Amino acid sequence: MYIKRALESMVKEVSNTFPVLLVTGPRQVGKTTLLEHVADQTRKYVSLDDPVARQLAKEEPLLFLQRYEPPVIIDEIQYAPELLPYIKLYVDRKKNMGDFWLTGSQMFQMMKGVGESLSGRVGILPMQGLSLSELNELPNEFYTTDTKRLINRLNIASRMNLNEIYNLIYKGSMPAIHIAEHSVERFYASYVDTYVHRDIRDLAQVADEMQFQRFLTACASRTSQMVNYSELAKDVGISSPTAKSWLSLLVTSGLVVLVEPYFNNALKRIVKAPNMYFMDTGLCAYLTRWTSSESLEVSAMSGAFFETFVVSEIIKSYLNAGKRPPVFYYRDSDQKEIDLIIENDGKLQPIEIKKSANPKKNAGRHFSTLEKVGKEMTEGSIICMSEDLSPISKEIWAVPVWLI
Repeated sequence: MYIKRALESMVKEVSNTFPVLLVTGPRQVGKTTLLEHVADQTRKYVSLDDPVARQLAKEEPLLFLQRYEPPVIIDEIQYAPELLPYIKLYVDRKKNMGDFWLTGSQMFQMMKGVGESLSGRVGILPMQGLSLSELNELPNEFYTTDTKRLINRLNIASRMNLNEIYNLIYKGSMPAIHIAEHSVERFYASYVDTYVHRDIRDLAQVADEMQFQRFLTACASRTSQMVNYSELAKDVGISSPTAKSWLSLLVTSGLVVLVEPYFNNALKRIVKAPNMYFMDTGLCAYLTRWTSSESLEVSAMSGAFFETFVVSEIIKSYLNAGKRPPVFYYRDSDQKEIDLIIENDGKLQPIEIKKSANPKKNAGRHFSTLEKVGKEMTEGSIICMSEDLSPISKEIWAVPVWLI
């Protein structure tokens, strides 16, 4: 079974604009399935997971391009970076749009080669797991707090209760889990084993695989929190520079996102460390050893997972529209916090995230902090478990989580 992906239209658009399309993202999010679904019958397919194809690409790149003449999908391009200069020569000579569709799971090994060899020739689409919109078969809209947009979306959105939301949080967004009856725990155990033992072992920065896995768990237990490298390092028994380097690997591989603080000269005494979120709540739940959605929902981490889910969905809504997510957060030394700030067209859209079904009227009390920035501020959202879209005040609306 194929679940329609929001990026289908973007694949076609980028392929008509650039000779090379590169779809990046973590393993198992559906990159290859997406491209195979969009491709017509004339486009060949080759995976560099195949050792024979990989050897040919590395040792005889010209012969490889004769064997797999474009239009072609080349899966896991990071295994043969030697191929990139020859792809450059080919597209410069032929000048055909969309000749090469590439996928890559290891951004930290790949992007330097792509930048050097294919600059100006490649359109890059970051991809993540299934979004709430994709699962509910809704059109993708990048999230804004605009009330009129939300009211219109209310007419087509699928309402979800607390149990349904936390079941989705527990399962995560990997397509394989939603397409077939997989054991969630067994799937993520295999996923972590593959990620650690296959994708990380060749990196010089990671000498101890078990220590890196402990680092993964330490990060998962801090999802939706401010990054503190010294605390992470202390928990795992590594140095702070190593913790920073390893977290960078998680970010560049698409497993973790860092939301930076919103900076403006008019804002004083702001906290400058980023907030950390796992992009897949299922992986995060596995690493922190939750065994059911019910136990997760009543746990001390329930709110952190809810916030992580909301932030990842908002980020996916932008990625699926081919846009860079313009998301920030705010925290200052006076303990004033705003969970998320979206900046679009010079306007600031403040967002609070609450698991509550009935957020209090003071839920957005810190939104007014942004008034001193000197930019226009739109309506604010309190994304929560409310049953309906409703105003809390003149400028703040309670937005049910299933509406994002």
